[in-house]
Amino acid sequence: MYSKKIKVVNPTGLHARPASQLTAKANNFHSAITLQRIGEEGEYNVKSIIMLLALGLAQGEEAMLSAQGDDEVEAVDTLAEFIEALEE
Repeated sequence: MYSKKIKVVNPTGLHARPASQLTAKANNFHSAITLQRIGEEGEYNVKSIIMLLALGLAQGEEAMLSAQGDDEVEAVDTLAEFIEALEE
């Protein structure tokens, strides 16, 4: 398993459009990929738009992005860079 802490910088958080874009990118990887809000229990499947919307990360929130599988490092690094570059 490979993990990295990310911070949401998008002013509107991970709402519908960025969550959809993130899910589409995540589905290009074989690894299981999850997000977990810092300080809370429960992991959310990044490959599911419903799960990402349920997580509801807002601007300024931090989360742990994790992946487990044969392309876990590439998945986490690519998706973390994408999340931190979202500015709507």
